Amino acid sequence: MGAKCWMLVYSNGNAAEILQSRPKLDRQNSAEFAQQLFPAARFETIDDGNLAYNCCPRGKDIYIGCFPKLSIVAAKEFGIDYPSKLPASFLNINYGKTVYLHAMHSVVDWFAYAIWENGKLIRSLSLAPDNGVIEDIGVRREFERPYWSGDHPVFEPGEEDQSYPFAFHPLDLGDAALLDMFGYQIEGYDESSYIDPEEIPLIGFKRKRSGQWYKFW
Repeated sequence: MGAKCWMLVYSNGNAAEILQSRPKLDRQNSAEFAQQLFPAARFETIDDGNLAYNCCPRGKDIYIGCFPKLSIVAAKEFGIDYPSKLPASFLNINYGKTVYLHAMHSVVDWFAYAIWENGKLIRSLSLAPDNGVIEDIGVRREFERPYWSGDHPVFEPGEEDQSYPFAFHPLDLGDAALLDMFGYQIEGYDESSYIDPEEIPLIGFKRKRSGQWYKFW
């Protein structure tokens, strides 16, 4: 699974239902929100993207989309081992009553996610085979439980690797988290998904040094 993702989602409602409604992208609000989140940066527009292919930008690129009651921001700053240490500047409740962090990287089979409600962390999980459980805060969500209980084994019967630290593959859990929280899977649309992430547009920006300023609205 070539899964990579590092993003925040701000929501004032059920995020999956909002995305399922095919909300209209607000380009001006998206540009303004990018400046709010990264006030020291200056921005240059790059090609637009979408939620399927641009939720793991590299370097200084970011992808952002503001919709009614929901905003999505993908940037490298959100690919962190300890989600609970996300800087408070990204947790302003004026941006959204519920904040989700979702991050995963297939090269190291790492997955992390977190949820804040009204600025309070209620769940954070980060794990990878080489590091074990890096962070585990709060009560396990319902979608997690079948994985922890062994209902989604990594290996076929008789092929178990006793050295593998988990009863499941972290990326499988990461995909389940996407489906539970946002109604889609990173591998793309299938019959179990509510939405096709390719249909959710995001605006691309490259952050520039403060000496250059590009106005984009």
